Amino acid sequence: MGDLHQLIIEHGRERARLEVNPKEQHLVDVAAHVLENESDAVGITYSGFCVSSLPHKRLPGSDAWRRDGPRLTLIVEPGRVVDNAGHDGTRIVGVPYGSRARLILLYLQTEALRSGSRQVELGRSMHAWLGRMGIPVGGKSYRLIREQAERITACRLSFFWHRDHGGQAFARDSIVEGGLAFHEHDDAHQASLWSEYVYLSPAYYSALQRHPVPLWEPALRHLAGSSLALDAYAWLAYRLHILEQPAVISWPALYAQFGGGFKAMFHFKPAFTAAIKLALAVYPEARVKADEAGMTLFPSPPPLGRGGLKALRIAS
Repeated sequence: MGDLHQLIIEHGRERARLEVNPKEQHLVDVAAHVLENESDAVGITYSGFCVSSLPHKRLPGSDAWRRDGPRLTLIVEPGRVVDNAGHDGTRIVGVPYGSRARLILLYLQTEALRSGSRQVELGRSMHAWLGRMGIPVGGKSYRLIREQAERITACRLSFFWHRDHGGQAFARDSIVEGGLAFHEHDDAHQASLWSEYVYLSPAYYSALQRHPVPLWEPALRHLAGSSLALDAYAWLAYRLHILEQPAVISWPALYAQFGGGFKAMFHFKPAFTAAIKLALAVYPEARVKADEAGMTLFPSPPPLGRGGLKALRIAS
């Protein structure tokens, strides 16, 4: 149990808020909500996205994205979609980025493993998922979701696992087949915003089946507005429960893994520290210590809430 959660248990939320820095009182509220939540709802992600990540901000349209970490190399290439306004009937769509792209991917992966099929239901089901994440599907939010769905449809992924890390290459393939088609509606509250079904590509679905990582859905809701916090949480969920002894991760190593888009360590370090604190607020079982050298990870239970056994069965 984290120090913040223990403080809430022993003294209550209001007293705990008085005991922490005023800038971190929101973490007390998040941690208290997590302790009160008895949901067993689970989200699933692919292990490759736990040790690497998509960009946090928009890249120039034709730029590819590459991250080289100690465990794998991720390359994401922009693609094209049909557009009659383009010179050749198509246009380039950039690499997916930000928290909305991550949430869409989480939904697709979770539903595919839950149903045991590459076919994923959209429409009402995806509308409900985004609602549980606190994301309204209308107005500006609708446009952002539509843009990221289009980018996910068009891009090509390559995951190259490094030797001794147990993964297989997933080279230059799409995430989904056929695309996430949108239907125009005047009423933004209609549930049928997308085509009825979409299919994960065979290669991506196979990789997901081999290497799923369960996450706790209520935790994801509290992180939904921060792509960096989502990445930090997925990383901890993947790493902590397989550790046999403490592991020290230096700040340069953390910067290399998570710092894409940050110009310098000076900018990255406070942002990642804040992201880790938020991730730890939704992960009471995590044992992590930060200092000037980096972060020390200690063996910890997985972040599965009270529905842990069910989550493990889904992900097995």
